[in-house]
Amino acid sequence: MSTPIPATPADPDGLAEIADAVVRLGEQLRTVTADTLVEAVIRQAAETLPGARWASITTLRHDTFRTLAATGEKARQADALQYRVGSGPCVDALLEDSVHRSGDLAHDARWPEYGARVARELGVRSALAYRLILVPDPDLIAALNLYSDVPDAFDAQTEWAGTMLATHAAWAVSTALAQERAENLEVALRSNREIGTAIGVLMTQHKLTRRQAHELLRLASQDSNRKMAEIATEVVDTGQLSMPRRPGRPAPGARGD
Repeated sequence: MSTPIPATPADPDGLAEIADAVVRLGEQLRTVTADTLVEAVIRQAAETLPGARWASITTLRHDTFRTLAATGEKARQADALQYRVGSGPCVDALLEDSVHRSGDLAHDARWPEYGARVARELGVRSALAYRLILVPDPDLIAALNLYSDVPDAFDAQTEWAGTMLATHAAWAVSTALAQERAENLEVALRSNREIGTAIGVLMTQHKLTRRQAHELLRLASQDSNRKMAEIATEVVDTGQLSMPRRPGRPAPGARGD
């Protein structure tokens, strides 16, 4: 069971205990695999911050909000409602580079529509949101979101203590997204290699130009509603390209301009 993070910024002993709790969290995270880092951080946030019931991570890239991870469906729904409404503590924390706390969402004048709806539809009464400082990426920002079904769940001391968790959350998000980018790049490179090899097979078999072979792969992908890389892999594995024939379409071996 996680040890709650004490929240007494004015007390030197409390500061030491908070530091110890953060160190313990850091040690735990070093044993977690990269693909579960974000989930581990928000789980710790929900378990250790006083008042927190659910937690989530939101990212914003090119005007698109995304819940990267959440400790429960309630947090995802609370996030999604903010995205639809276009306002709320999470959205404002992202856009304003700030921390937002509310202990009475149902009557919070800053977010009248969101607050009334999230309290009525989901039973969420309190929220605390932090903008995260990520590894430099000009197109990406993120936020740590904490929710509770209890009014006034978060006080100023909890808000202060949460900044420690936000530091780890920022590191986890940066690491997870870097891994995601690396994996996507590897998939793209592998797909390009398969497509290039398949083009070579078709050129050799059917005496086609590179352009004609690429066009055949494109048409086969379009006709079958499958990715070109998937079609290319079949060509490489079988040496054959299967595609429906349409009136007026040349056979694979036909020459063109």
